[in-house]
Amino acid sequence: MLVVATADFELYHEVVAALRDRGVTFTTAEPGDDLPECEVVITGDNDPIHEPQLPGDVALVRASADESRRAVEEALALLRGGSGRTVVGIDPGERPGVAVLSGETVVAAFHVPLAEAAETVRAEIEDATDPLVRIGDGARLQGAKLVDELSDTPLELVDEAGTTPHLGTGARGMGDVLAAVNIARLDGERIDSRDIEPTKGEIQTIKNRSRERSEDDRTISELLARRVAAGDLTVEEALAEHREGGGEA
Repeated sequence: MLVVATADFELYHEVVAALRDRGVTFTTAEPGDDLPECEVVITGDNDPIHEPQLPGDVALVRASADESRRAVEEALALLRGGSGRTVVGIDPGERPGVAVLSGETVVAAFHVPLAEAAETVRAEIEDATDPLVRIGDGARLQGAKLVDELSDTPLELVDEAGTTPHLGTGARGMGDVLAAVNIARLDGERIDSRDIEPTKGEIQTIKNRSRERSEDDRTISELLARRVAAGDLTVEEALAEHREGGGEA
């Protein structure tokens, strides 16, 4: 059983809402009152509950209102019998799938534009102890960009062959996220960087994409396409430079 015991209204509201969203059974108590039989107590930083007052082997999780999600994840990990390392799996692409696991449990999932993926991951691991990020080795150019943006985080490159599951009726759009879950569960090779030389086919794909997105049927140069491949420019920024350079960029 999990108990929420805090006089911090904002923390109480956030924690209770998160627990209800997860379908977790819990009860509440006033700080300082006798606690019911339980395994974990979530309380505020300033609430009058101290370790010696807890019955048996009850674990205490303290948090402020802006740490409510971290508190819930920590409490649920304790209920499962262990802290559970935070591992993030990323299925790279133009819209990467991102899955956050605590131990074997998926605690969050995202499907975001490439430009938002690294910041999404940083927000999820901000309060984690010893987090690990695993990135699939497909979509090489987008994956290399994410490796570069997350270079201050422990990273593993994972062979993502076979990680995308068959999707049944009604599951359209979930493939990238489910692949990210599978990637998070696979051991990979520890890396600090990933230098990729784009192939001719990848350069041509970027040039084709620029023409599709241009309102005036403009195709960027190979030089600009290489800068897009390296993550220095978006396609839209490359198109703008191409216009400013009169097509000679």
